[in-house]
Amino acid sequence: MGGDILVVPVIDPGLAPLFGLAAGLIAEMGGTLSHGAIIAREYGLPAVTNVRHVTRHLRDGGRVALDAARGEVRLLSPSQIS
Repeated sequence: MGGDILVVPVIDPGLAPLFGLAAGLIAEMGGTLSHGAIIAREYGLPAVTNVRHVTRHLRDGGRVALDAARGEVRLLSPSQIS
């Protein structure tokens, strides 16, 4: 995974084994005090939560910039995978 960012509808604590492999996390639902977000922080994983419809707009292979400190996600290039 290396530079891959997980894009999920909700941060589930069951995803924790992937947190050590991912470069970041973006979730549609949840907040900074949700259990999953707290676990992500414990792993040192940059995470942005409460990004409406993110799983509809981002696809595998697309490139994004994630700034967890500012709570921003920017699309750099869309996926070339159909």
